[in-house]
Amino acid sequence: MEQPDVDEPVFLISAAAELAGMHAQTLRQYDRLGLVVPRRRPGGGRRYSLRDVATLREVQRMSQEEGINLAGIARILTLSKRVERLEAEVERLRPRADLGSRVFTTGPSGNVVIVERGQRGRRDEGRGLVVWRGRSS
Repeated sequence: MEQPDVDEPVFLISAAAELAGMHAQTLRQYDRLGLVVPRRRPGGGRRYSLRDVATLREVQRMSQEEGINLAGIARILTLSKRVERLEAEVERLRPRADLGSRVFTTGPSGNVVIVERGQRGRRDEGRGLVVWRGRSS
């Protein structure tokens, strides 16, 4: 069975408000504040995804149970999205950090370079020209 796309904007504002246990006007306010910004249809109507509904529930929980103001919630949501992006980046880079897949060698200039196991270092490494001028007296 195929899993639903949690980012697909399918819910009208009334349905999203009901699913989140909020008034539609609250969703409009959160949209204006940038807390939960739904996608817009060509005619301007808001469409919310399952992820948006879950975020609305979390905003409500933080506000009511934790007593966090909307500015604090906005900051938390921003940082949470940043953490998610950074975690995805770490997972993308993790294979490159696997010490068993990398080899350290020296290039033609004597600099240490990293190459993938079974590959050779670039021949053009270290062939740039650097001009250094000492202090003029």
